[in-house]
Amino acid sequence: MQLPAAPDLTDLAHTHAGPVHWLATAAATAAVVALAGLLQPGPAGATATPAAAPRPAAAPEAAGAAYPLECGKDPRTVAKRASGDLDGDGNPETVAVVRCAPGFGTPPSGVYVLTRGREAGAPARVVATLVDPGRHQNVTELAVRDGVVLATLLGYSSPDVPRCCPDEEERVGWRWQGGAFVRSDDTGARGA
Repeated sequence: MQLPAAPDLTDLAHTHAGPVHWLATAAATAAVVALAGLLQPGPAGATATPAAAPRPAAAPEAAGAAYPLECGKDPRTVAKRASGDLDGDGNPETVAVVRCAPGFGTPPSGVYVLTRGREAGAPARVVATLVDPGRHQNVTELAVRDGVVLATLLGYSSPDVPRCCPDEEERVGWRWQGGAFVRSDDTGARGA
């Protein structure tokens, strides 16, 4: 049994792609792509970020502030700093440990809270003193966590204790409450 011969496709006019065919195909594809672009879904409403939401400002710089610390002819130095939103306004404050920088020894530290200057470009300003240098304490640790300033303070139980060797250690914290920083002692004073 002999099978019929396959038709010769070269004789069919509709099987030859000419320039008009390709031009029509390109136009149809472009129209589909353009229509798809117009019909794209918008962003999900619940996850879209409002354009008007302000970004928090940078934390104040500790180096240029005017601290209430008399050092005579010795320079002041910022020994430690930490930043965080302490008053809940959405902008960070900076907490700085500052002391005089003599050529030897470990001078007492002051702990200060800084906020941005009143005008653009103005240096940060001190808004609170958490540890007065007159208490003759040194700060070994400083952190801001969940709006609380945490510090470890080293001090002296009496004037007879040599200034090289603090014999008291306190772990303390300060939280902004009722318009002021309120101190809490985590572990109280203990021998070092």
